[in-house]
Amino acid sequence: MQPDIVGQARVDARTKRLTGRLGHGDIAVIDHEDLDRVAAEALVAAAPAAVLNAARSCSERFPNLGPEVLAKAGVLLIDNLGPSVMAIKEGTEVHVAPQTGTVTQDGRTIAEGDVQTIESVARSLERSKIGLASEMAAFAQNTTDFICREAEYFFDAQDVSDIQTEMKDRHVLIAVRGYDYKQDLAALKPYIGEYRPVAIGVDGGADALLEVGVRPNVIVGDMDSVSDKALKCGAELVVHAYRDGRAPGASRLEALGLSYSLFPAPGTSEDVAMIIADDKKAELIVAVGTHMTMVEFLDKGRAGMSSAILTRLRIGSKLVDAKGVSRLYRSRIGTGQLAMLALVGILALIAALDATTGGRAFLGLVGARWDDVIAWFGGLFG
Repeated sequence: MQPDIVGQARVDARTKRLTGRLGHGDIAVIDHEDLDRVAAEALVAAAPAAVLNAARSCSERFPNLGPEVLAKAGVLLIDNLGPSVMAIKEGTEVHVAPQTGTVTQDGRTIAEGDVQTIESVARSLERSKIGLASEMAAFAQNTTDFICREAEYFFDAQDVSDIQTEMKDRHVLIAVRGYDYKQDLAALKPYIGEYRPVAIGVDGGADALLEVGVRPNVIVGDMDSVSDKALKCGAELVVHAYRDGRAPGASRLEALGLSYSLFPAPGTSEDVAMIIADDKKAELIVAVGTHMTMVEFLDKGRAGMSSAILTRLRIGSKLVDAKGVSRLYRSRIGTGQLAMLALVGILALIAALDATTGGRAFLGLVGARWDDVIAWFGGLFG
């Protein structure tokens, strides 16, 4: 029988907020129904001893990818523990039984849940395909309803006068911590080095930029999953607010003593970032990690992708996915690089000539002629 897993609890109903303070060997306690792939990858990167979910990691409404990510990484996932597990205090020691799914603290049973394995996750994914058609129908209806309500907003120019960062006729790189964002940013390094685009981090996307050595010029979002380090890096801060002006993320910035501007808008923060770049007259918008497909939106548990559709219709040909840029981009050789290449070639030729008797004689002749040229120029301008 396997021994209990013991670790310090890190507790948060918002998984993306939790991963910022989750450390190796900790016990992650979350309340995340239909765990998505991006959240699961962030959990795996933190290397917890176990993940305890108060909710069902897969409700079987649609095939979400998070539980499979945890299972394949060998991270113990215990599901459907109920609200009592969220009452565990941050930083306290908990014991987890990997075979029975029992969570105890100080010898007292806190909750019992379902231990997920690669096999049980595969069965859930298979069952989730049965209800996919009805889920897609509801998804499409929600998308249509939103478009009917909010289309006018997306096609009107927005007031961006409070945003100081200059973007006119420049490339703008928008980073979101979504699918494959690390690989995409790595592939874009030559492009970033040459074009120096304006960098916008959407919430945790600001940290993603810093990880590859790019300081964000602007950070947009509700500020719940971005680190204090990123917020204090000197970027202009734009809080995504509700249409009525409420902005829960503003209180955090005020507590840190940081100035910011508000941008009330429907839709997602990544849509807001794109609208800002468009209204600031960006020449090209390169998107990293943004959600582009219905599969991604379903995996994130979003009811529709209407705001994404409207935003992309509005921006049109300005928007390019990072994968397309990295595949098509070829870095041009700069003047300095050409000069260095020519110098290396000349030095190699001189070394080769100096290795032979005839070559040394030729170099001596060239040297003598060069002295004559220098003397002639000296007489001309002396």
